[in-house]
Amino acid sequence: MGTLFVVATPIGNLGDMTHRAIEVLSSVSVIAAEDTRVTKKLLQHYEISTPLISYHAQSNDSVLSKIVEQLERGDDIALVTDAGTPGISDPGSELVHHARAKGANVVSVPGASALTAALSIAGIPTNEFTFLGFLPHKKGRQTLFAEIAQSERTMVFYESPHRIMKTLASLQEVLVDGQKVSIFREITKMHEEVVQGSATEVFEYFTENEEHIRGEFVVAVSSK
Repeated sequence: MGTLFVVATPIGNLGDMTHRAIEVLSSVSVIAAEDTRVTKKLLQHYEISTPLISYHAQSNDSVLSKIVEQLERGDDIALVTDAGTPGISDPGSELVHHARAKGANVVSVPGASALTAALSIAGIPTNEFTFLGFLPHKKGRQTLFAEIAQSERTMVFYESPHRIMKTLASLQEVLVDGQKVSIFREITKMHEEVVQGSATEVFEYFTENEEHIRGEFVVAVSSK
């Protein structure tokens, strides 16, 4: 039985790749990647020639079965996402579940995560927090905003540039004085930015700076 290595990759700055991650990606039989085009650029940067296969949210059951069969044959496989840690708001957890069910050894090769990177520079309460992943587009969305507003814990979620303004508008409607919104974008990249304030202040900032509505966002709502 082979080993499934769950490998974190940089969320922006390619220098954030760990030595161990490079060693693992160089030594496994194959790398299962969310987007092979994205991962190919990373491998080229580090002169890694390991073959790639595609595994993502739209992959059918046959793709998952083939990966598990390779593990059963004794092949070591690395799982990577486009950026960050697999299994955090992507389908990596399903592959891990099936690999464990077949008796495969599953090993974490930790590294970058947009979630922890954002919280580490936020200056907000992080002794307790709830991570919501990406919010639903429609069903249950308003219920979640109400839950965010009422929570005593810091609430954290991911948002896309296409919906960030709609999200900030919704937060304006439910948050009360004293609740703080923190927005993180382009973390580890050249144009890394943190914007903090009330929901209204943050909404107004991005209204006045539309050119900054780029890349995926980490959003945190806290009591201070």
